[in-house]
Amino acid sequence: MSDVRLGVLLWSQATTWDDFERAAISVDRLGYDSLWTWDHLHAIFGDPHQPIFEGYTTLAAWAKVTERVGLGLLVGANTFRNPGLVAKSVTTIDHLSGGRAVLGIGGAWFELEHREHGIEFGTSPGRRLTWLDESVGAMRSMLDGVAVSSPPDGVYQFDELRQYPAPLQEHLPIMIGGSGEKKTLRTVAKYADMWNAMGSIEKLQRKDAVLREHCEAVGRDSTEILRTVGCKPIIRDTEAEARRVWEAQMAHNRTPMADVIDDNTFWVGTPDQIAETMIACRDIGFETFLAELAAPYDAETLERWIGEVKPMVDAA
Repeated sequence: MSDVRLGVLLWSQATTWDDFERAAISVDRLGYDSLWTWDHLHAIFGDPHQPIFEGYTTLAAWAKVTERVGLGLLVGANTFRNPGLVAKSVTTIDHLSGGRAVLGIGGAWFELEHREHGIEFGTSPGRRLTWLDESVGAMRSMLDGVAVSSPPDGVYQFDELRQYPAPLQEHLPIMIGGSGEKKTLRTVAKYADMWNAMGSIEKLQRKDAVLREHCEAVGRDSTEILRTVGCKPIIRDTEAEARRVWEAQMAHNRTPMADVIDDNTFWVGTPDQIAETMIACRDIGFETFLAELAAPYDAETLERWIGEVKPMVDAA
């Protein structure tokens, strides 16, 4: 088995900038492969009207205080911005960071932040995913230096658009988040370099099988797409101790435990328990793990996940 790769997403809600930045620097110095944050305008856990920082300006700031981690949104809300602006922003971050940017994108789902900010949300998830497919195709061309013009019936209005400068990376990777079987996974098959999914082993297996079918249909080698699992680990010597940390974090984020108790993306337990879950994911082809960390950011979990759990998984 190959070694697993680890990345960290820092929740952008319920934190100060200083704590947010310090945690990002710690992720970089501990040797993680990638660093991510959300793309939301309101908090998505608990009370939506609590402090939260914007995504792209966060990545730009992090680019100047980190040295090695890849940087991306997990994932960007396609509805928020014109795809040309997204490609330009990610290219700028690639230059700021010395070639470490990832373009993370998804269809968007949080209606409240759209309504309150006056951003068009679309009439249905299907409509938003149609926009996403057109957007990602256009951005892939822009990042590759190809002129882009929108189709006559497209939602965008590009007219022989070329962008300069090109990214520093010869092929700046695109990460797509989401597992919708009819539209999202088809867009993943067509354009993504990385795919982020969440859920049980059974769900991950099913979604992966659907992705393989879409890849076959569009003539893509499915092994070209890096599978990543989103999770929320909290690691302590005992499960009870880990749960106490979890409960304190949720209280800090104004989130009732009743809202998260059945969320199987929270991996709360001992190093052995976390490693067992990761090994099961790796055995079905998911070898990259992206951990979401809530504020206040848990230094012990950060240190033990890469220093203690990862070696256990790599050796198994």
